[in-house]
Amino acid sequence: MTDASHSATGHAPVTAPQLVRGLGTWDVALITFGTLVGSAIFIAAGIVFRGMPQPSILMGLWIVGGLLSIAGVLTYAELGTMFPEAGGAYNYLKAAYGPLFGFLFGWTAFLVTQSGAIAFLAVASAERLGYVVPFFSSGHVVATIPLGVTSLAIHGSQIGAASAIALLCAINYVGLREGAGFQNVIAVIKIGSLVALAGFGLAAPAAAEPDWWTVPADIDWVPAIGLAMIGVLWCFDGFYQATFCAGEIRDPGRNLPRGMIIGLLLTLVLYLFANLVYLRALPIEELGRVNGVGEASAAALFGASWGPVITLAVFISIFGCLASGVLTSSRIYLPMAQDGLFFRSLAKIHPVYRTPSACIVAQGLWAIVLACSGTYEQLGTYVIFAVYMFHAATGAAVIVLRRTQPDRARPYRTWGYPWTPIVFVLVALAFVVSTLVEKPIESMFGILIVAIGLPAYAWWRRGTNSTEIAKRRS
Repeated sequence: MTDASHSATGHAPVTAPQLVRGLGTWDVALITFGTLVGSAIFIAAGIVFRGMPQPSILMGLWIVGGLLSIAGVLTYAELGTMFPEAGGAYNYLKAAYGPLFGFLFGWTAFLVTQSGAIAFLAVASAERLGYVVPFFSSGHVVATIPLGVTSLAIHGSQIGAASAIALLCAINYVGLREGAGFQNVIAVIKIGSLVALAGFGLAAPAAAEPDWWTVPADIDWVPAIGLAMIGVLWCFDGFYQATFCAGEIRDPGRNLPRGMIIGLLLTLVLYLFANLVYLRALPIEELGRVNGVGEASAAALFGASWGPVITLAVFISIFGCLASGVLTSSRIYLPMAQDGLFFRSLAKIHPVYRTPSACIVAQGLWAIVLACSGTYEQLGTYVIFAVYMFHAATGAAVIVLRRTQPDRARPYRTWGYPWTPIVFVLVALAFVVSTLVEKPIESMFGILIVAIGLPAYAWWRRGTNSTEIAKRRS
């Protein structure tokens, strides 16, 4: 029965279920913090020490990285308040450059960047849990499946990863409040863990004395700073994830920018304290060689008996980052499907739970496939180039839309415009150039993955034009 027939019979028209605007400033702040603080500060931060062996300059690079990320937050915040709906950069790129560019972002996010990140975090959390519960160790073969001349081994870490993804998808399926509340609890625990690490680490007798003022004469400054900044920016990646949930934020013009800034500043402060602890624990050269700087530093300061405690803290941190990823990234595909540019079955919002339930399930299943196949890490290496190309295009979208849509409501305007988005774009492009130079083959594969989206776009768009897309979303 049509809406008109409903009106003719005196009944109210049936409206489709909508997402719930249930997130406030502190939800956004904790989601931002939860996404930023995963394994990187405990593990990948070693790249920074390998690149920059001078403590004072190293700390300065962390501050610079935080400021550059704030430029990214301010840039994304204007776009997020212009388009206060699910989808994030999909909406911004579509508005600035056309639906193809938005689609390629969403396509790459589903295929590799977001789903692959979920797979990586799930496996990493399972492996850390495997140090305490050996069943989930990557070295524990649970079953072997014969496949003709070869066989497929199922490891405990794969089972743990699949279970973690399934659990978080189930929690997010049944409600925004449940998914965000669970994420927030873990984020608060992570904040407490980092505060405890900083407090006890700075109070403990120093195991190493960093030389703050001597500058080594043999440093090749350009590659050293470049390598260190790659590690720093990697640790700050994810500051934009809350924009994917803009359609579920109360008063997004106020709460989205405030929450993102609070979350990033909190992260920066705790990162600086964590690095101070690391520098008091081990010589800077050794920090560049160890696999897990967090666990190695804690062992040096507090003794080896603290190892399981720190391992558990790292597990909680990674698991919390995984929870943030499942919550936020599943919102990207809803507007794509509603526009007819993705599987139509994903265009539905659950009538009871008011969540993008089909998107949550689809992303979770694909992430489990990636986690069990072991391809996520290699695919992630391939698309780093594409990720920063999309960042550069998104930053430039602020300038493009100021010119093409000057009258559109902007509840928040980027502070320092146009220099703030310009700086963000230049940093993203520098990362792109560096990746092309350092990893040309992987970059070409990344371009190929994005390019595969062109025939997919043509297939989904057959019979659909831009006017119809606009009508569908209005």
